[in-house]
Amino acid sequence: MAKRGNGEGSIYRRKSDGKWTGSVSLDDGKRRVIYGKTRKEVQEKMKALLHEQQQGKLVANSSQTIEQFIVDWLENTHRRKVRPRTYERYREAVYLHIVPALGRIQLQKLTAQQVRAFYTKKEDEGLAASTITCYHSVLHLALDMAVKWGIIPQNVCDLVSPPRRARFEIQPLTTEQAEKLLIVVRGHKWEALYILALVTGLRRGEILGLKWQDIDFKTGTLQVRRILSRVPTKMPGRTHVYVEAEPKTKQSRRSVAIAPFALATLAIHRTKQQEAKIKAGETWQEHDYVFCTSLGTHLNPNEVVKELKKLLNLAGLPNIRFHDLRHSSASLLLSLGIHPKIVQEILGHTQISMTMDIYSHVLPVMHRDAINKLDMNLIKKQEDSAKSKEGDDEVANTGD
Repeated sequence: MAKRGNGEGSIYRRKSDGKWTGSVSLDDGKRRVIYGKTRKEVQEKMKALLHEQQQGKLVANSSQTIEQFIVDWLENTHRRKVRPRTYERYREAVYLHIVPALGRIQLQKLTAQQVRAFYTKKEDEGLAASTITCYHSVLHLALDMAVKWGIIPQNVCDLVSPPRRARFEIQPLTTEQAEKLLIVVRGHKWEALYILALVTGLRRGEILGLKWQDIDFKTGTLQVRRILSRVPTKMPGRTHVYVEAEPKTKQSRRSVAIAPFALATLAIHRTKQQEAKIKAGETWQEHDYVFCTSLGTHLNPNEVVKELKKLLNLAGLPNIRFHDLRHSSASLLLSLGIHPKIVQEILGHTQISMTMDIYSHVLPVMHRDAINKLDMNLIKKQEDSAKSKEGDDEVANTGD
């Protein structure tokens, strides 16, 4: 055993494999072993472990099971870091799938083979690769925390790959199809909603969480400040409710320009809403929503989707999802030559690479248009140069 560092107590370097190792005494008298590639890494893990113990979040039991750890991690640590809708998905993954399959296994004895068998079983049950990848992400996050706290030496999820997700083919509307949709929605009670979705690329939750205070008719812009998000509830007869929540990411809090014709439609919509408010009288509930029921409460997202399906069918258009209106907006902008960086900001994507990856189908068209413009520009310059040379020759001949 190598000599310990001065003042570091139980941190030392093992001769067998060169790993730095440390141990921490827990409140129950037991010691927990911590591993790391460097002395500093072990020090940081020990600090984090002691901090968690002081906060009462650490289960000081070396024989704790996957269920004990992952439930504690989800409810007491991770829940505060994610949005309600994300927590709902993680909760479903933990309680309905990970715990039933792996819950009884001791945390320190979980193997890569057991994790792989869990994924295989879910594949055999017919679950989509994207769903299993979600379970993998949840388990990976939890085990990463176990490594950070020094409970286990490594994350076995690093040794296992989830099923490869099939690339989802988006279904954006073409310019002609978008025009057909605009004709069909004319006069519909939610005409302004569908037009706004098509020209701004806002997500469904962003549109339904939009308030009049977020729209500036003078500048023709709107601010995305909140979303309408689904969260679980214990209310009798209901599994979930919709609440206002923070946008998906920091980039999602953004300013978006509104096309003039969409802004005019919004102005008409506001007038009609004021009339509905007067008609409702004392039964009106003021929430300032741009799109709301006849009583002022938020719209049901599912109803908005159902109405869209009816309109698409009426127009003879493909049966696309509501989210494909967002894809349509981005595809149309890119095909018109709008710089991808601008499109990224409009959509609220974290990175431009995400925008380029999702809308790679538009790139060939953009490339072809760019080459055609370059070709026409070069031809024009050649023609201008030839005309100029002919003029010079004529002048020269006249001089002779």
